[in-house]
Amino acid sequence: MEKESKLKMGNNNFTATIEVSKSPQSVFRSITNDVAKWWGGKDLEGKSIDLNDEFIINHPGAHYSKQKLVEVVPGKKIVWLVTESTMYWLKKDQHEWANTKMIFEITTKSHKTILHFTHEGLVPEKECYAMCAQGWNMVIKDYLFNFITYDKPHF
Repeated sequence: MEKESKLKMGNNNFTATIEVSKSPQSVFRSITNDVAKWWGGKDLEGKSIDLNDEFIINHPGAHYSKQKLVEVVPGKKIVWLVTESTMYWLKKDQHEWANTKMIFEITTKSHKTILHFTHEGLVPEKECYAMCAQGWNMVIKDYLFNFITYDKPHF
């Protein structure tokens, strides 16, 4: 099991990578069909399976975001565009996530499936970067990893 997050040279977008012993199709299904079980819990509303589906994550008083699926390649890639966002705890720009993308890329390596997550637009210059990076590390490396590996919902 490999878990990492890093900044690529010339690319300051937040990234996190996990390696699991599940098929690419299984990983893909876990991400798309069951977002509520690893990220949103009861605070998720809408659909997250097919191209142009939209869903909302709303943690009242803390975080609100609306995502639209703008690219879906079964077993390989999912891209969510954040169409609306409010992070109530930010002081400068509470809408920093608006027009950013969350990209899930699925590949294989030596009988393992690699999930590479990029939050395109979440860069160190953003006010929320440090806290959001910490949050994404927990969501991707713990919640999603455990859900994919052990079928154990976080919520």
